This record gives sequence, C-alpha cells and structure tokens, in this order.
Amino acid sequence: MEQVSSLKTGVKYKDTPIGKIPVDWEVVRLGDVCDVIGGSTPSTKNNEYWGGEIPFATPTDITSLQGREISDTKQSITQEGLSSCGARLLPVGSVLLTSRATLGACAINTKPMATNQGFASLVCNEMAYNWFIFYKMIALQQELDRLGSGSTFKEVSKSSIRSLNFSLPPLPEQKRITDILTTVDGAIEKTTQIIDKTKELKKGLMQRLLTRGIGHKKFKKTEIGEIPVEWEFVNLGKMIYLQGGFAFKSNNYEGKGLPLVRISNVTPNGVMLNECVCLPDSFAEQFSSFLLEPGDVLVAMSGATTGKIGVVPNKDLPALFNQRVGRFVIKGSNLIAKSYLAQVALTKRFKQDLLIDAAGGAQPNVSGKNIEKITILLPPLQEQKKIADILTSIDNEIEKESNHKEQLELLKKGLMQVLLTGKLRVAV
Repeated sequence: MEQVSSLKTGVKYKDTPIGKIPVDWEVVRLGDVCDVIGGSTPSTKNNEYWGGEIPFATPTDITSLQGREISDTKQSITQEGLSSCGARLLPVGSVLLTSRATLGACAINTKPMATNQGFASLVCNEMAYNWFIFYKMIALQQELDRLGSGSTFKEVSKSSIRSLNFSLPPLPEQKRITDILTTVDGAIEKTTQIIDKTKELKKGLMQRLLTRGIGHKKFKKTEIGEIPVEWEFVNLGKMIYLQGGFAFKSNNYEGKGLPLVRISNVTPNGVMLNECVCLPDSFAEQFSSFLLEPGDVLVAMSGATTGKIGVVPNKDLPALFNQRVGRFVIKGSNLIAKSYLAQVALTKRFKQDLLIDAAGGAQPNVSGKNIEKITILLPPLQEQKKIADILTSIDNEIEKESNHKEQLELLKKGLMQVLLTGKLRVAV
C-alpha cells in the first residue's frame, strides 16, 4: 500500500479500505479482537429465576447510567435463571454494547453480570484494550445506527457488529490514548457532580428563603405553613400580565440573525437561545415590542412542553419570541422585583398551580388567566431583591460549571476524532 507522510505530525500513513491510517496501525474486524456475545431473558413466569445475586442488565440500565462503569442493575437473576435461557455470564471488564432500540450505548461492568437480548457485548482478547474498544464504539455509533434495521425499533445484528472494520493501534498506544480520554471523562464527571450538588444546595435554599425569608423572628400560620408576619399572599394578576408572542411565519426563518424563541426552546434549564431558528436582523425594529430582555420569565403555553418555565439569559440577545410563548410583564417597578418573580416561577409549587386549571387533555393549554390568578408569597421589595441575589449567585455558579462541562465535552469530542484515528499520535 502507498505510504504518505503527514506534514503536520511527521508520521507516516498508509492507504487502507477505511482511509489513511498510521503505518504501524492495522485494520481489523471487531470480531477478530472481541468475542461478541448476545443476551437472553429467563422466563418471567418462573419466580425461581429472579431476585438472585447475578446482576441482569437491560439497555435502560446503560442509558440511565451516570458514568462509564456499571456495577448495579435494576433486576437480578439466579444461577438457575442464567442456565435456563442460555445466557452467558460476562466477565468483569466486558464492554456492554446496546444493539436494540438505542444503538451503541456503552458501559464497562465492574461485576460479573448477564444481559437481556438488547445487547451485543464485547469481551476483548489480547489484541485489544477494553477501554479503547469502549471509546471506539462510542465513535462508531453513527455507523451502528446506519447498520440498524427494523420497523418497530432499530436493531443491529451480532454478525454486522462482528464485521465492523476499524483501525487499531498497538496495545501500548491503545492504553495511552485511553488514559488521555479517561482523564477528560473524569473531569467531566467531577464537574457534573459539582453541578448536581450545587443544584441540591439551591433547592434547599429556595425552600427556606421563599417561605421563611431572611432573619425573621415572628411568623404567622397560613395554608402552606408559617411565613413571616410582614409577608402576604398576593394574586399574581395584580402585579403582572402575560404577553403572548407574535405569530412569525416560517418562511422568514434564516440560518443566522435574531434568535426566535419557540415553545421548544423554553426548558427547565433556561431559555435555549443557542438552539433557536433565526429571523432577519431588521425584525428587531419592526417587532420591538416582542424583543426579549435579560431575566424575562417565559412560559410555554401549549404543546409537549406546556407549563415549562425558563428565564432569558444575559447572552445571545437580542431575540424575539413566538406565539404560544408567554412573557410575564410587571405592571409597576415597585410591585415585584423581576429577579424575585423569576425564582418564584421556577418553584415546584408555582408550576403545579400553573397546570391545575390548564385546559386540554394530553397536551393542555396555559392561558394568561391561569397565570394571573396564581397566588404567591410576597416579601417587602428590598427583601425580594436580597433573596433573589442569593439564589441568582447560585444560578451563576451552576452556569459557570455547566459552561466548563460543555467545553470539556467539546475537548473530548475533538480528542476522540484525532486520537482514535491516528491523526494525532501520542508518546508511548
């Protein structure tokens, strides 16, 4: 085969059926370096097969997993159950690969376990390092999806998986590549833990600050428990009204320009402006009354996301909002602080009250009247701002860590593209 030299790295490459790869790498079939093992399910009618000591994985155990390793499963089976269905006990370090419905989800088991028929698990031989194969299968998810077939749900056969061709470096380089990717994954997981803990902290603070306030000594009894004597229950309609968005036409959508917030962009994690369709920049002046401002509280008024509430971020503005998206508009500056309103609107109680009277069946509709008749706890204005400042500072910390996680995930994606293909070599 013709060898070519990379001007970028100085590494020599060779042409192969799957493209150029380093001269010291090989093109292999997955079935040549891994034993591909399917799963099976014992009869659910026999109680003696279930509730034993053998973990029994289903694809849901993998897709709901936090992290890359699996040690516990929702179900377990007995040795009799394992023998009854002909399933194999996968040794520790196997790559559990989903092959049905969700294709290509992976985890490595830290305990011997069995799986149902939604897997084509991989047990590596001496040529392949299991963690390298783990990352390689993640990189090949699109190829697995292409190979999948089926009308009810997609499935890729074990024979197709065995026939997958890919480039394989020498074993020491496999391990070095894996070390790098594992380091990045560890940073991602640590950041995720920080985000989760910070969200729990905020949840507890919201419960206390939005019902007990700051530094109060005297309380009064109400239908939701004791609240500071200075606070009151107020009908939201006395302070705000709901402004509906404009019915922009889809033939005005563009690839870039002013983001347009539709109901799908209003999520519990905020208003996703980076995922919006766009309108011409000239619409900013023409539809100025529908321009969003930082901290605006929006609600999805219909569709699958009905009742979802999000707060407009400080970045990616200006933006417009579409019909069936509602904006909370405060009637007077001395009634309620927008930052306090945003925090109250994100509480579980507010969301429940919002949907109680929503019209419709499977996908209810929210109206301005639904929102305006909700009652909320209202502290004095200065205390509102203090409470909102505390909670907003935690929101900012969550956003900072979320941005850091996003950057790490981009780094990992880029490293996988160059390391797993040999475009960038590592010292061994």
